[in-house]
Amino acid sequence: MNPQDGTDLGALIDGLVRDVPDFPKPGVMFKDITPLLDDHAGFTAVVRALADAGRDDSGAVVVDKVIGMEARGFILAAPVALALGVGFVPVRKPGKLPSATYSVSYALEYGHETLEMHTDALAPGERVLLVDDVLATGGTARATAQLVERCGAQVHALAVLMELSFLDGRAALDGLPLRALRVL
Repeated sequence: MNPQDGTDLGALIDGLVRDVPDFPKPGVMFKDITPLLDDHAGFTAVVRALADAGRDDSGAVVVDKVIGMEARGFILAAPVALALGVGFVPVRKPGKLPSATYSVSYALEYGHETLEMHTDALAPGERVLLVDDVLATGGTARATAQLVERCGAQVHALAVLMELSFLDGRAALDGLPLRALRVL
């Protein structure tokens, strides 16, 4: 339940996220979040719930920045940063950021990828909340955490809309606190 409005968040997500078979490759069941983004009440409830991962039990903000991973993580992380009153940091694919970057390569559920983050995006000691749409194999989250660590900052937690538990992405997180709004 979302305590702010009584919404059953799991049912809301189930009703607003559609499955698209064989996208982007045969055998992959893609989770399309665009219907959720199009629903103001649903999108608002999800942003609030994700932002809670950046607060302590009293509701105080305990992070300095929110990081969103390309590309759908941007859509969720930017409003989460606004809700928390902190800055947003994008983590992008190679060649998309205009200044000096750190990079990390990793495996994902249907291939390999590299992510980059500006070297000056985080100050040493800053605490960050990672936000993404789906936790699958955990490669993207683990690579992003490595980028944060290279800056001398600390990952407070990872918050995701959905966790695909059958892919065991938690195993790649090395104990990183995880808040999944919906576990499938």
